[in-house]
Amino acid sequence: MEKTPMEEWIVKRTGIKSAAELQTYQLNQIVKTLNQVKKQSAFYRKQLAAVEPAQLKSLADFNKLPLTTPEDLKNAPFSFLCVSQTRVDRIVTLNTSGTMAEKKKRIFFTDQDLQKTVDFFDYGMRSLTNNRDRVLVLLPGQAYGSIGDLLQKALLRSGTKCVVYGLLTDLDAVEKIIREADINCIVGIPIQLLFLSRMKKEAFKQIDKILLSTDYVPQVLVNELKRKFDCQVFNHYGMTEMGYGGGVECQALNGCHMRENDLYFEIINPDSGQPLPDGSYGEIVFTTLTREAMPLIRYRTGDIGAFSNEPCQCGTFLKTMKKVEGRLGNSIKLNTGVDCNLKILEELLLEFEEIIDYQVILENDTELTIMMTLYENKDQACVKKQASEKLKRYFMTEFGILMRVNININGEQRPDHMINSMIKRKITDQRKEHGNE
Repeated sequence: MEKTPMEEWIVKRTGIKSAAELQTYQLNQIVKTLNQVKKQSAFYRKQLAAVEPAQLKSLADFNKLPLTTPEDLKNAPFSFLCVSQTRVDRIVTLNTSGTMAEKKKRIFFTDQDLQKTVDFFDYGMRSLTNNRDRVLVLLPGQAYGSIGDLLQKALLRSGTKCVVYGLLTDLDAVEKIIREADINCIVGIPIQLLFLSRMKKEAFKQIDKILLSTDYVPQVLVNELKRKFDCQVFNHYGMTEMGYGGGVECQALNGCHMRENDLYFEIINPDSGQPLPDGSYGEIVFTTLTREAMPLIRYRTGDIGAFSNEPCQCGTFLKTMKKVEGRLGNSIKLNTGVDCNLKILEELLLEFEEIIDYQVILENDTELTIMMTLYENKDQACVKKQASEKLKRYFMTEFGILMRVNININGEQRPDHMINSMIKRKITDQRKEHGNE
């Protein structure tokens, strides 16, 4: 098994050759970044007023500093800027709820920031591709600095053929590209690629490598793709706030190796904020180490993850982040004291190959509505009955709540999540004490 290309990249860019040297490098970069934001960021000048970067002697010292939240970004995104607006080459506005009136996060990048992401994508994609592969990217890519644009530029460095289509909106058009360009590798959003594989089975048979990104990856989805198409399924973990790229799996397919020369990661207890040891699941927090436009200090992602306490089979000295287990907000505690967990619902629902989309609505503490979209009308009554029984059995035994399952049959129309698929799936909580979302 080949060692992850991420190690080669980090060694080339930093000169470090061991985990201990990497930690020293990260601490030095953190001190530089703290000096940068205290001088140039209005937000951090205030938040870190009492912090003296030169006095930080260890990463443990740094892990005691205040956390940055998504709400901080929503409330005052321009206060994070560390360069003049004339040097900003890309602004990404993140709409997480779909509500126009709500404040939105804005993420700023200089051209140098974007080039660092291209650099990461270049080596990250070497985990699964080479110049003999033909890659189809089903992610936004028309605009300069978009994720598809940066990925295409990265693949061109290695001479790998790349076609950027954008989000999946036309199944027939994508099928035509797969066949005419002899595509064998696809990069895209989990639920979209599952939809494509179920609707265009014959074309999908020529795919032997898949990279899933931007949202939680259900294990049942991975298992189906491997079983039906005998392909390798890789995970990428990242978010726009990280500069798109965060980490990617190596050939071991047992967790991501992280972009540790550009980002410092922590796992914390989401309630206490205290750091957790390797092997323990908690909230993923990151700090940018080389960002120009918008450095972030101890940014809370809301994602649930853990670092492995075992070395990777590929032999790297880099840490391995286990598969992300979903988001904190997608496990909702009911008044009865039990959890309604989207991850569990997703694993159960996607076992039904007729289901291509669904919405989860928590109406009160005893009633959950699942709105499912099927691509075949003939089995709607059977699927509704079987899915309802499976979910009710689970919740009656594990949670003690009742369910109502509705099915929205519309085989011709694209599912809602195909259109709004860059917005992460969540449970819509309509209980009065939380208000409508």
